[in-house]
Amino acid sequence: MDKKIRIGALISGGGTNLEAIIESCKSGKIDGEVVFIGSDNPNARGLERGRDHGIPTFTADYKGIIQDIRESPEKIMPPDDFDINEVISKQSLFSRVLDTEKMKFFIVTRVIAEAELLEKMKPYPFDLLVLAGFMRTLTPYFIDRVNTDYDNPRIMNVHPSLLPAFPGTDGYGDTFRYGCKIGGCTIHFVDYGEDTGPIIGQKIFEIHKHDTLDTIKKKGLKLEWKLYPECIQAFAERRLKTVSMSHTLKNGRKVTRRVVKIT
Repeated sequence: MDKKIRIGALISGGGTNLEAIIESCKSGKIDGEVVFIGSDNPNARGLERGRDHGIPTFTADYKGIIQDIRESPEKIMPPDDFDINEVISKQSLFSRVLDTEKMKFFIVTRVIAEAELLEKMKPYPFDLLVLAGFMRTLTPYFIDRVNTDYDNPRIMNVHPSLLPAFPGTDGYGDTFRYGCKIGGCTIHFVDYGEDTGPIIGQKIFEIHKHDTLDTIKKKGLKLEWKLYPECIQAFAERRLKTVSMSHTLKNGRKVTRRVVKIT
């Protein structure tokens, strides 16, 4: 491939998936390079990994921003282009009828943190944004400013379960506690819901009687480190196409969802 894609990464912790992506770029498994690493956590180990590779890093301290606003509500200063009603109408995390102060506080504080993150991302143009263990939910405000072309999403996430089963923060734990015989991981594009975006790829592993939560997590991580670079490379080769597919439920209601076709 003549031109490498520019990859931005967001992390919250150790960054093992990030390391797999960086090494895949260096080895040529991915036709791309990581151009920045951002985090919501100033102490994220993955930031050190980035610096070790000479990659620019920065943080938007979500926890500090939220705490400051809790202690001093007068510090609430959303970005000028923020429309809370628009974000509420698009988001799928809360019930649309649940117009509570708690929901508004969540959205406003996240948008303020996201605006800081977006500002720090500006010096580093990118083609794809990968969430490599980024443990913050993105609001429609952030998503819309990265996904400027509806037909070509460019925020990719890794999830520790075989979606749509077990969305949320503890996919491997939920898989284990439910008694599943098969586990796995998923790479998907990000949309307005919680782990509901179009699925790009999945890998599976068997769960045996002697397995523990720790052994399941180890199996899953090994697959994540293989699957994520494969999906990023498919993006780099422009082999991912999102399309709308409709089907009719038994009650006659028509449902449309976005899916990824790999060419």
